[in-house]
Amino acid sequence: MVSIDNFNFAGKKAFVRVDFNVPLDENFNITDDTRIRAALPTLKKILADGGSPIIGSHLGRPKGATDKFSLKHILGHVSELLGVDVQFANDCIGEEAAVKAAALRPGEALLLENLRFYAEEEGKARGLAEDATDEEKKAAKKAVKESQKTFTKTLASYADCYVNDAFGTAHRAHASTALIADYFDTDHKMFGYLMEKEVKAVEKVMKDITRPFTAIMGGSKVSSKIEIIENLLDKVDNLIIAGGMTYTFTKARGGKIGKSLVEDDKLDLALELIQKAKDKGVNLVLAVDAKIADDFSNDANTRFCAVNEIPDAWEGLDIGPETEKIFAGVIEQSKTILWNGPTGVFEFDNFTSGSRSVGEAIVKATANGAFSLVGGGDSVACVNKFGMADKVSYVSTGGGALLEAIEGKTLPGIAAIEGLPY
Repeated sequence: MVSIDNFNFAGKKAFVRVDFNVPLDENFNITDDTRIRAALPTLKKILADGGSPIIGSHLGRPKGATDKFSLKHILGHVSELLGVDVQFANDCIGEEAAVKAAALRPGEALLLENLRFYAEEEGKARGLAEDATDEEKKAAKKAVKESQKTFTKTLASYADCYVNDAFGTAHRAHASTALIADYFDTDHKMFGYLMEKEVKAVEKVMKDITRPFTAIMGGSKVSSKIEIIENLLDKVDNLIIAGGMTYTFTKARGGKIGKSLVEDDKLDLALELIQKAKDKGVNLVLAVDAKIADDFSNDANTRFCAVNEIPDAWEGLDIGPETEKIFAGVIEQSKTILWNGPTGVFEFDNFTSGSRSVGEAIVKATANGAFSLVGGGDSVACVNKFGMADKVSYVSTGGGALLEAIEGKTLPGIAAIEGLPY
């Protein structure tokens, strides 16, 4: 694998897989261009070298070609940010795409239409009847896997080299995120700058650990974080459990949680995780008090109480002041920090205090030399909302990809570049 810094793109066409899956309003205006801006350094490097980037991305989850998910809606903004008049191909593998890619001159760029307009990108059969038999499903899957080879080969044929700069899709073994890498030798496939930074950040918190290492895991469900928590129990010194998961753990320990969010079928699992932490010498930190409300609303009546004494008609929507102090005390003494998930319903302004206090503690620890990685959509939204994004070490662009990396899974988009099995 070659480093993008050491590769000269002069006179070369590069297929660049980016993640331009940005949110659009009802008038197709981009409401957050973070992902586009994240890919700019890589695209500008190729253009500055005298190369020609052929940009591939998905947008949304289309089940076929549809105007709603067309990348033409973002073309103007991409051109503006890149400083070049980016061309557009109305199909990613049609004749127009091939002709425009072949005609690209040094310093010119081409954006292909949404790769997911084709089932072959994801390699999943579409259009099956609801009552399709197992045999029909098997045949459809085999057919799309076969046509996926032609789809992938066509995309690869446009370029001299391949650059993957889409960490957000690195956990998917799709045509453009992994399979395409097989068509390029080791010296002609590489990570873009964003991917390089993401990979290094993940390795920093999972392999190159300076202790104490603290992970703050929020989120509503224990079930969605089981594998992450279990993997972290082998690595961290402190594991802070926050968010909706708090109440499953609290109820498992015999506490009263009112009408707070809970997974009743995961109470035994919560007790198992508590015991595992104890057996491994991990300091498992749980809330002691909560900010409770009589309705799931920003305008609800609120008060504070012990987390295990929530009245029947009330629910916990954030941590309380005593828990804020406990969490902050642990975080501020840490040297490696991973934050995934807020402490409460931070979307409501009246329940942002806990998440803000965690963010402030992370910022303080970072200023004192800790390495801090913030990842997962809600955590990223938190640090952006509180104006802290530039005060932590790294903010990851990958939601699912980051979580799978933390779980210890091999990410196909990374393995394919490194020449490893996935």
